[in-house]
Amino acid sequence: MAQRTIGKIHADEGAVTIVSRLFEQITLRELTFSNRVWVSPMCQYSSTDGLPNDWHLMHLGQFAAGGAGLVLTEASAVTPDGRISPQDAGLWNDEQVTAWRRITDFVHARGTKVGIQLAHAGRKASTFRPWGGSSGTVPADEGGWESVGPDSRPFGYYAPARPLSEDDVAQLPARFAASARRAITAGFDVVELHFGHGYLVHQFYSPLSNSRTDAYGGIFEGRTRLAVEIAEAVRAEIGEAMPLFARISASDWTEDGWQIEDSVRLSKLLKDSGVDLIDASSGGNTPHPDIPVGPGYQAPFARQIREESGIPTAAVGMITDPAQAEDIIASGTADAVFLARELLRDPHWPLRAAHALSAKAQWQPQYERADWS
Repeated sequence: MAQRTIGKIHADEGAVTIVSRLFEQITLRELTFSNRVWVSPMCQYSSTDGLPNDWHLMHLGQFAAGGAGLVLTEASAVTPDGRISPQDAGLWNDEQVTAWRRITDFVHARGTKVGIQLAHAGRKASTFRPWGGSSGTVPADEGGWESVGPDSRPFGYYAPARPLSEDDVAQLPARFAASARRAITAGFDVVELHFGHGYLVHQFYSPLSNSRTDAYGGIFEGRTRLAVEIAEAVRAEIGEAMPLFARISASDWTEDGWQIEDSVRLSKLLKDSGVDLIDASSGGNTPHPDIPVGPGYQAPFARQIREESGIPTAAVGMITDPAQAEDIIASGTADAVFLARELLRDPHWPLRAAHALSAKAQWQPQYERADWS
């Protein structure tokens, strides 16, 4: 079997060197990222009233110090009832803008770009955070609220959702746009729309969770209408210079659910609506899908969307090794990689990967004594 050459070959006065593609810059709209190792959104379940705090400053700041080219926040709700748990972050008021600004200023001072993931959890809202001994829907007398969705069907054993009226749905794009406007004031460089993992917009486009017969249901165009309207509203709000991403679930991993071919079609629509990059994840809309989890198992989705939709993509999911990440970029599978658990284990993974790939990396001056070069 022929081996793929990692990186890009440069000749300099007779000498041949391999230049890492993972640590090449990438420009989207008017924003240039120093490298293609990006921090995936990771919920921390540690906010009060949607406000990020010292934990979030530490959590996100360590990745900026560790050399990532982009740091994305956790899913941050556009409305109070859109939070996954009562402890989730948000961006629906000006107090939250001030709290986020402290964090974006810190990340920028480390030379890193920072983005916010805007979200609405829909029928998966008002749930207990992962630790604490309880699971499922938080009752009202414990700080919970009624969830909403395309129809009343619950997610697994969660409480049934209140079906949104057509007027309710039509107001959601403005909610996302208002949070995007606050994101600019808060100092964010990128907005990502969370359209995956079984949350509200995914609930609308997947046939497994949308039985509506109005303009937001039925055929593909109806089920994807909300995603398109949100993307258009946010693009109009943030202007032409700021990159806009969308995380989608490329597959429901069920025979009668959303498929990769649907994701290609949706990605084309989102591209036409002003989205610049698809963050290709999967699953989340059914409790126990049969997913063949393994190293880089979602990367083929990023490749197919990139090739067939003509939009840049990012790969995510069990990307742990520098050579593996390099190959994803060098092979044309994706334009960037998002890491999550591996960065929790090693926040300085980008610096270690740069060393392994003989690439340049920017160490913080306080840590330069640890540089291997």
